[in-house]
Amino acid sequence: MAEDNFFERVYAIARQIPYGKVTSYGAIAKALGTARSARMVGWAMNACHNMEDVPAHRVVNRKGLLTGKHHFDGTNLMQQLLESEGIEVVDNQIVDLEKHFWTPEVSTI
Repeated sequence: MAEDNFFERVYAIARQIPYGKVTSYGAIAKALGTARSARMVGWAMNACHNMEDVPAHRVVNRKGLLTGKHHFDGTNLMQQLLESEGIEVVDNQIVDLEKHFWTPEVSTI
């Protein structure tokens, strides 16, 4: 059950990502106190397909690449969701990542 608890902690942080902002798998892992578990955060995001309250489209890799885009229905849904929030995406990468990046606070969850 430890994995389920970890996933729920990931989702709790993902739900806090503000509209028009993105964060990275690594930033979520670091906020959880498990800085080396960015890949596990990715697995958690992949597992939240049907959870409409988790804005998975706002989680990208550390360089701003839409690495999770193939987990969304439709070819460009992740990009379209981000663009609808005012985030420019070119070649599957967020333009001006620093401007849009949100760093989660270290969690006590």
